This record gives sequence, structure tokens and C-alpha cells, in this order.
Amino acid sequence: MRVHLRAVGRLAGRSEERALVDDYMARFGQTGRALGWRTGTEVEVEDKKGGGLAAEAVLLRDALPSGSVTVCLDERGRVLSSPDFSDQLRKWADQGRSDVAFVIGGADGIDPSLRSEADLLLSFGKMVWPHKLVRVMLAEQLYRAATIAAGSPYHRV
Repeated sequence: MRVHLRAVGRLAGRSEERALVDDYMARFGQTGRALGWRTGTEVEVEDKKGGGLAAEAVLLRDALPSGSVTVCLDERGRVLSSPDFSDQLRKWADQGRSDVAFVIGGADGIDPSLRSEADLLLSFGKMVWPHKLVRVMLAEQLYRAATIAAGSPYHRV
């Protein structure tokens, strides 16, 4: 199963956030390999024409792998514990799903039409987080999920 990131906005190439995302996704790739979980692609989109959420949704939708499980990060979504998140990834892998795409919106979130199409709305709590930090937190949770599934001591209960 390949895990993809789709996000509105760009992380600067030499930013601390970029370094953290790259580090955690590399760790995810190493740990997940034995589980059949791989790092997929990361696509950053920007609506340069000012079309708002609807235009961003078109760009994000066009960037989704065909047939992928779609997970939108949204403060109104489900809050999962790290073990539950790991279990969800395992379930998708066990179902033979080849791609899971995580979608992170911009400053105004994700268009309701795209949110309604998602297989899962996932929240990191009721607080609103900057998309740069959400990407870092997601990358870390993906790595943590892989370590939980692999039985590594990284996650402590």
C-alpha cells in the first residue's frame, strides 16, 4: 500500500517543516517496508487564479491517485488514537487497497464537496492547525502507525 500526501500550499525547500516531513516519511518508508506500506508521492497544489476552496478542490481531486482511499484532514473529523490510526491503515492494507491519499487543505480548509467524497475525515483535535504543522504531524503519525504495526518500541502506551 502506498501512502500519498496532497496539500494546498508549498513547504519551502529548506524549511524546518520540510526537513521534519522528509525525515518522518523516510522513517515511515523504512519501517513500513516489511508491512508492505510504502511512501507514495507528495503533491503540493496552489490556486494561483484566486478561485477559492472550489478551485483548490479541483486541483486536489485531480492529484488523487485513481481508486485511492481518500482521507481529508479536517477539524470536524474523527479523532483517532495512534493505535486506532495504525489499525485503520492495517485494515485498508488487508483489504488490498493499493493507495491511501491524505489531503490537507489551505488556510480556509477543504471544500465541502471534496470533504463529502472522502472515505475518512480525520482530525488532530478541535484546534485549528497551520497546514505546515499538520503536514509534520501527519508524517509523524504515519511513522508512529508503522512502528505500532511493526511492534517497535517507538510508541509507548
